[in-house]
Amino acid sequence: MPGETQKTFYLETFGCQMNVHDSEKVIGTLMAQGYRQVSTVEEAGLILYNTCSIRDKAEQKVFHRLADYKKLQAQGKKFGVLGCVAQQEGEKIFERAPHVSLVCGSASYRNLPQMLIQIEAGNQRVTGLDDRETDECFETEFTARTNPHRGYITIIEGCDKFCAYCVVPFTRGKERSRASDSVLAEARQMAERGYTEIQLLGQNVNSYKDPAGSSSIRKKTFAELLTAVAEVARIKRVRFTTSHPRDFGRDIVAAIESVSTLCNHVHLPVQSGSTRVLDAMQRLYTREQYLERIAWMKAAKREISITTDIIVGFPGESEADFEQTLSLLDEVEYDGIFGFKYSPRPNTPALKFEDAIPDGEKARRLAVLQEKQREIQRRRNERHLGQIAEVMVEGKNEARGQWIGRTSQNKVLNFKAPEGVTPVLGSYVPVVTTGCFPNSLLGQMVI
Repeated sequence: MPGETQKTFYLETFGCQMNVHDSEKVIGTLMAQGYRQVSTVEEAGLILYNTCSIRDKAEQKVFHRLADYKKLQAQGKKFGVLGCVAQQEGEKIFERAPHVSLVCGSASYRNLPQMLIQIEAGNQRVTGLDDRETDECFETEFTARTNPHRGYITIIEGCDKFCAYCVVPFTRGKERSRASDSVLAEARQMAERGYTEIQLLGQNVNSYKDPAGSSSIRKKTFAELLTAVAEVARIKRVRFTTSHPRDFGRDIVAAIESVSTLCNHVHLPVQSGSTRVLDAMQRLYTREQYLERIAWMKAAKREISITTDIIVGFPGESEADFEQTLSLLDEVEYDGIFGFKYSPRPNTPALKFEDAIPDGEKARRLAVLQEKQREIQRRRNERHLGQIAEVMVEGKNEARGQWIGRTSQNKVLNFKAPEGVTPVLGSYVPVVTTGCFPNSLLGQMVI
């Protein structure tokens, strides 16, 4: 590798928050091995892409990047593909992009130091693809967190649900949870370093099952772990994502009700409002069972903001099925949704399903869904007018002269500060809401 005296790397991340946090740990691991992170491909000796394969578009982006920079191989640069595309495509990546030297799935990240040694020794095809059945999580003391105020902690990796459309069980392996004492130790360490907000992560974060920890510590349920993290000194907010409806219990709602440090926001993906489609998707619950969980949250003493994921155009989804999804929006009145067109993924059961929906119809359904939800969000956000909310200060929009804040309910609240007052990034300030839009709120800082 060029510049052996100063090993450098560039890492680009695609996809979800799990990938973002995985990259923070990968960066920390590389730095611990003597590498220095650089901001451009041109400066780097090692170029890495942490990839996402949840949809075809994200997958193709990676191969376009690899093709664009193939010419840099002549300069002695090394290339690596990490994450879900790496696990999904495996050694076929070497055939498609022969200049790649490293292909490593997320379940093998803990072996990165050994793989780096192989690359540095000149090995042209280094792989980490055989660990999907591991019981170990990627735990490292070397985590290069990019935000000094808010940080992620992964508490569970992998997925055992095998939804018909989803590639995650094939790319991230089986579910495996970290011991609660390990999670709490990391939370305390973050608090000591000045972090005030922690977000617990997992493909199905509420499927958490505390493995055997130290003999003096009783195993914790997910709700108990949430409460314990929220009670760590100096931590002001705790969030969690993403939850699976099947494992969502009343005890989670009870924890949010009783512990003010737990943010009153739940992301609970429904995917479809039709029980028939949910069954085809292998989601393991009905519309009625999902709505029961929504009812628990709506009955809570604290108002809980609810968001979701929805897929339109799943094979066999009829117009009547789609109408049931639209009616679910009316019934639940989500504070936000992430809507997607169904995208066929390798190895998934849905690939063999008949009655594929034309892409044009998928696009139409998505547009109808999003427009309906936009009106619901506009209406729901009006209820915040005149309310005072505590926001974490995340940044400033210089062009508008507005500060960017986020509420406990995960709503963006852009606000103006009084003359002569400069809010500190990462601080918490009271803001009264004076205006609202479908995707954000507008306000004025209160002194």
